[in-house]
Amino acid sequence: MKIKFCIACDKCHKTGECSIKDDFPALLTKLLEADGIIWSSPNYITNITAQLKTVFDRSPLVVHEQLFDGKYSLSLATAGGNEIDFVLGIMNNFTIQCGGSSIGGTGCSMSRGLEAIEAAIEKSREMGKDLVEAIKEKRQYPEQEARQKAWKEGFKYSILAHKDHWTHNCDYWMEKGWIKE
Repeated sequence: MKIKFCIACDKCHKTGECSIKDDFPALLTKLLEADGIIWSSPNYITNITAQLKTVFDRSPLVVHEQLFDGKYSLSLATAGGNEIDFVLGIMNNFTIQCGGSSIGGTGCSMSRGLEAIEAAIEKSREMGKDLVEAIKEKRQYPEQEARQKAWKEGFKYSILAHKDHWTHNCDYWMEKGWIKE
C-alpha cells in the first residue's frame, strides 16, 4: 500500500473527503468494516513507525467523527530495549481518541531472549482471544468512555470556532446532536 503524508489542506474538514489520491481510502474502508483492529509496531526511537503514524495522521475525520465507535482494538509492539509501554500507549490512545475501545496491548523486548519472545507470542494469542470476547460481549470501558465524553465536550468548541471553514465537521456534529447551532 502507498499512503502519502497528510498535507493539512483542510479539505476533509470542509467536504468530508481527502484531496490526496492514494491507498488510504481502501485501508480506511477495511478499518471501518472491521469489528476489531490489531495495531502493531516495532519501537522506532520510542515511537510507532512512520508508516503507522502516517495512517494515524491521515485520520482526522475518524477522530473528529468518532468513527471507531463500537470497535475494539489490541496493540502489539516489539523493541530492542524496554520502551514498549509508551509505544503501546500511542496505539491504544489512537483507538480511544477515535471513539473506540482498547483492550490494551502487549509486547516484547527482543533483547530478553527466546523465552521472552515465546511468552510474548503466547500472551498475544491470549489477548487476541480476549479481543474476540470483548467484541462479542460489547465490553464497556468506563474510563475510556469518560475520556471520549470529555474530549467531545472540549472539541465542540473547536468545531464551533471553525464552523464557517469546517463545514463538513460542523454539519456532522449537528446531525449527531453533539452541538446545536
